[in-house]
Amino acid sequence: MKAHVNETLCIGCGTCEAICPDVFKLEGAVAKVISETCNDCCQSAKESCPVEAIWLE
Repeated sequence: MKAHVNETLCIGCGTCEAICPDVFKLEGAVAKVISETCNDCCQSAKESCPVEAIWLE
């Protein structure tokens, strides 16, 4: 599975980084995906995003 962030929707709340720091990292006011491989916490990060800016494939 691979994670993606819609940087236009992202509000930089940091929830994804707090839940899944090996995959997401805040850079400025948006989250970035820092790992090609998504681990078990990605689904939780996706579900916790308040603006639904994360999708998984």
